Amino acid sequence: MSLSEAQRDEAAELLRVAEETARLIPPLTETFPGIDVVDAYEIQLRNIQRRLDAGARIHGHKVGLSSKAMQQMMGVDEPDYGHLLDDMVCHEDVPVHASRYLVPRVEVEVGFVLGDDLPGEGCTVDDVVRATDYIVPAIELIDSRIAEWKIRLPDTIADNASSAGLVLGAERRKPDELDITAIDAVLYRNGEQVAAGRSDAVLGNPLTAVAWLAQKVASFGVRLRAGHVILPGSCTRAYDVTGGDQVRAEFTGLGSVSVSFV
Repeated sequence: MSLSEAQRDEAAELLRVAEETARLIPPLTETFPGIDVVDAYEIQLRNIQRRLDAGARIHGHKVGLSSKAMQQMMGVDEPDYGHLLDDMVCHEDVPVHASRYLVPRVEVEVGFVLGDDLPGEGCTVDDVVRATDYIVPAIELIDSRIAEWKIRLPDTIADNASSAGLVLGAERRKPDELDITAIDAVLYRNGEQVAAGRSDAVLGNPLTAVAWLAQKVASFGVRLRAGHVILPGSCTRAYDVTGGDQVRAEFTGLGSVSVSFV
């Protein structure tokens, strides 16, 4: 049983108000027991369109829950995706105000910047390699409008795959310059190592996640375009952050990226 258009509108409004007032809401899967994945993507698109209408622009997309660690952490068994907007971009040299978010966490990612459009249906790993201008060290900032991160798959999808921000490091590498499946990544908070992983935690190969994303969004009439940033999923589990934290991620062969919170 899926939701009515009125219920989808209501769910989107609940998420919008939660974000704007910094007040958490119960899981949508409890408020709307019939919600399914299609409902959730339609709810996500409603709030993305609202932000686009207000002047934001598409900066890229992200794959969520693409590692076994994250799927186990969130209690789901398949990836999801969300939109990255230009007003979500953070910078290494500009502190991020933690108060902008409800329950922020960081993830360590190997980011892709596209030089050409990707095909939709039938997109392959080879297509991703050809279309990628460069890969880049990245930190994704995730957040949830759902109380206590008590989410099931439709909850996080509706909530833009829990995406809230991104930071890219300065290093640039062509995808054929290193083994994308064997990039070690270490996350430090305030100088202390708090998480470590490897890029093959992302569906065995981050390229596979990008190809999956291109095919998935095509089913909703969306294409991954030249200039877009694609975050394929986290190499490690997510880690909580708060005001005063200094976070740095280091990647073998791909440099580092850092962000501070105030």
